[in-house]
Amino acid sequence: MKMFAGKVALITGGSSGIGEATAIQFAKEGANIAIAARRTKESELVVKRILDLGGNAFSIKTDVSLSQDVEAMVDATLNQYGQLDYAINNAGIAGPRCTPVADISEEQWDEIMSINLKGVWLSMKHELRAMGNNGEAAIVNVSSIYGTKPSDIGHAAYSASKHAVIGLTKSAAADYGNIPIRINAVAPGFTLSEMVNPDRPGAAERYQALISRHSSMNRFGKAEEVANAIVWLCSKNASYVNGSVLSIDGGSTTRLY
Repeated sequence: MKMFAGKVALITGGSSGIGEATAIQFAKEGANIAIAARRTKESELVVKRILDLGGNAFSIKTDVSLSQDVEAMVDATLNQYGQLDYAINNAGIAGPRCTPVADISEEQWDEIMSINLKGVWLSMKHELRAMGNNGEAAIVNVSSIYGTKPSDIGHAAYSASKHAVIGLTKSAAADYGNIPIRINAVAPGFTLSEMVNPDRPGAAERYQALISRHSSMNRFGKAEEVANAIVWLCSKNASYVNGSVLSIDGGSTTRLY
């Protein structure tokens, strides 16, 4: 029997990258999938991939910064499948890069906090109520290596939002661990995606410098590698893991030789 047969997984930001890879991994293990993202066309392509694999999936257009959208997202999942077992809060934006703190506009700050932080809180607010007390539910929030250390690319707003996601995750894990609903976070390093695309003009050299600083394996991560860790955190194999932050970054580069 597949690991998640009969279970339901909701993935925000599921239209590409880590979210898409996670949806596919859950589907391969038998879960019914809800894809929530702002982009309808891309979401439907992920749904089609899952259906072609013989799985079940649907999508709902969602802006996680809007309370009414998030509530509708969870309601649609319950209407479609009758339950919610796993939630992956992955939706996020990069915000301004190469921008010193004093040069970040208030509009930029508010936008990244609304999506990266408020979006995770709103999602958990409604997901937790839907999960109830089934004894096996799990939530994984997607932070970043820049949620565990300073950004070195003028990325302060993003870094602040991802630090806050970790604080929110740990606090929520303490609130709900006795039910139990396990709540953990992953902190991916530079992972190939639309957000991290070394094929953009002029980007390859900059990304190689970042990889040499942040991955002892000296390579980019793959979305599937992050997805594997997320799926494990939701599985029974991680039944005593709660309030943890799992770094998926190829290892530290703090060696002195």
